[in-house]
Amino acid sequence: MASFIIEGGHLLQGTITPQGAKNEALQVICATLLTREEVIIKNIPDIRDVNNLILLLQDIGVKVERREENTYSFKADELRLDYLESDEFVMKCSQLRGSVLMIGPLLARMGKAVITKPGGDKIGRRRLDTHFLGFEKLGAKFNRIEGRDVYEIKARLLKGTYMLLDEASVTGTANIIMAAVMAQGNTVIENPAKEPHVVDLANMLNSMGARIRGAGTDIIRIKGVERLHKTEYTIIPDQIEAGTFMFAGVVTRGDVTVRNVIPKHLEAITSKLQEIGCVVEEYDDAVRVIADGPLKATRVKTLPYPGFPTDMQPQMTVALTLATGTSIVTENIFESRFKYVSE
Repeated sequence: MASFIIEGGHLLQGTITPQGAKNEALQVICATLLTREEVIIKNIPDIRDVNNLILLLQDIGVKVERREENTYSFKADELRLDYLESDEFVMKCSQLRGSVLMIGPLLARMGKAVITKPGGDKIGRRRLDTHFLGFEKLGAKFNRIEGRDVYEIKARLLKGTYMLLDEASVTGTANIIMAAVMAQGNTVIENPAKEPHVVDLANMLNSMGARIRGAGTDIIRIKGVERLHKTEYTIIPDQIEAGTFMFAGVVTRGDVTVRNVIPKHLEAITSKLQEIGCVVEEYDDAVRVIADGPLKATRVKTLPYPGFPTDMQPQMTVALTLATGTSIVTENIFESRFKYVSE
C-alpha cells in the first residue's frame, strides 16, 4: 500500500479486540526450537515480523503447520544446521530483528548459533551486549568469521551461573532464559526485564518442563533440565495495540472498549488516561475509555515495565497536543523515539 487516505472529523466508537502480543510471539516461536516435540501456539498475530520469523524457522528445517486462524504447530525435529552458515540465512537475519531470539534456543539445544547485525525499526541504539555477556557467562564462545560481518557462537556445554544484567533488556532477558533452561546446574539472573511477555515466556517454558522461578520479579532462578517436551500455549493480548486503540478513541473524542485484554498489564496507560481527563472503566477482561471532555496537560516519563511504555510515547504525545496547558514528555529508553515529532 503506497498511501492511506484519512477523512477526519469522525469520533471512534465501539468495541475492538487486539491481536496477540507481537513481542511475546517472537519469543515463544523461537522457544519451539528447544524441543524435538510438537508445540502448538495460539493467538499468533498476523503481522509481517512474525510471519517472516515463521518463514525463517521453516528455512532451518522446522515443520510448521497452520491449524486454524492464528494457531500454528511447530516441530523442530530435523534442523538444518548447515543452513545457519549460509549467506542467505545471514541476509534474512539482518532484515529481521526478532531473529536474534533464535540464538538462545539454538545454543541450548544444538550448541551452536550464528549472528549478524539484526534489522528492525530506527528508534535508537538497541544494544545486544546483554545477550552476548549472558551467553558468555553461561560458557559460550564467540568467533568472528573473517570476511563477513558474522559471528559464530559455540558452546559444547552451557553451565548455570550467577549474572547481574547491566540493563533490564527484554529480548536479552528472554534470550538468556531460553539458553539457561537446559544448562547444567542453576542460573540466577538479577535485574531482569519484568514485562508481561517475559513472564509469559517463562510460563510457556515451564509448561514444557523447564524449572523457572521469579519471572516478573527482581531475580529469576532457573534449574537446568535435560530436555523439554511438547506443549500447547496461548499468547497474551498485545498491550501496545490495546493502548493504541484507546488513544485513537481519545484523540477523536470517542468511546472505545478494548476487550480480551489483561487490565493489569495496561495500568501505566490507563492511569495516565485518567490523569489527562478521560473516563476509564475496567472489567475482568476489558477496558473502556471515554474522552468526551477537555484534555488536561501532564508529565510523562517512559520507563521499563511497570512504568509507562516507550512504545506508547508517540500516541501519548499526539494526544497531549490537544490538551490544555503545557505537557512535558521525557523519553528514557530510546534516544531517537522523537523522530516523528517534526512531522
